Amino acid sequence: MAKDQLIVALAKVLIAAAWADGELDTEEVNIMKDLLFHLPHRQEESKLAYTAVEWSEIEMYIDSPVPPAERERLIADLKQAVEDPEDKAMVLEVLDDLVRADGVISPEDEAVVAEIRHAINEIDYSFFGQLSRLWKGSKNRRSQALADAPNREKYLDDFIHNKVYYGVRMRLDMGEGVYLPFDETKLRQLSAVGGLLARVAQVDTKVTDNEFDKIVGSLEDIWELTHEEAVFVAEVAISEISPNMDTLRLVREIYSSVNPEQVPAFLDLLFAVGAADGYVSNEEIDVIYELSRSLGQPHKRFIEAKLRIPAEQRES
Repeated sequence: MAKDQLIVALAKVLIAAAWADGELDTEEVNIMKDLLFHLPHRQEESKLAYTAVEWSEIEMYIDSPVPPAERERLIADLKQAVEDPEDKAMVLEVLDDLVRADGVISPEDEAVVAEIRHAINEIDYSFFGQLSRLWKGSKNRRSQALADAPNREKYLDDFIHNKVYYGVRMRLDMGEGVYLPFDETKLRQLSAVGGLLARVAQVDTKVTDNEFDKIVGSLEDIWELTHEEAVFVAEVAISEISPNMDTLRLVREIYSSVNPEQVPAFLDLLFAVGAADGYVSNEEIDVIYELSRSLGQPHKRFIEAKLRIPAEQRES
């Protein structure tokens, strides 16, 4: 039976290879998931192919492009997980399956597959090769460059529970977007604020220009971001927020950025985002009510904030 660690490491490398040309469309994602689920893994009946945590680790790499430095680190991890000729043969066979998966391979894909194949082929299982691997030890297996390469897995908990902060952090680490001169605490606060505002804007599954502008304006006026910084946070929040996100995690971050006496004003912001397109629907009111409860606000304060929206701009 293939080792679980090896299979997870291999899955990450396969995804990195699929990102070689910088794109991974829906069809490619589906092909990749099918290939990953058919990798030799746990053979016992009643066991899933991957644990929930393992699959979350894998999904992180499907989520966004894998740059060359990070891909190199993943290949190094895979090499360390290959422990015998049987493992090596299995990895090379799966690489062939990847190439044949859709019958089309770009020059970029071909180059990366060749890079992976070369790395695996150079593993030495002779006596002296094994002795060398043992002598080097786990701490000396990677160069400092690889140790410093991007490693999104350190944000695994955020990928599972707080996709807005994860999105902000990843884009900043990859050099995308504007530079945000804030520490981690401040970044988490801003991500939480943007996330809750975006949650209201996305109730009807679409965000209007007016709703987006309202979120940006709130980040500029109250959290004192520049326009470019506010646009960046708002764009990430809107792209990452979803109805099934753990808003309690976001609420906990809000508590550290909003003084208790300021929370009623934050409710006004939530309603203002809902009303930005001219009307606050019952669905938006329901979401704001749940957020108000999570923020520990009495029902009276929620009603007061709701009534500050003119009656013709809201439902019941």
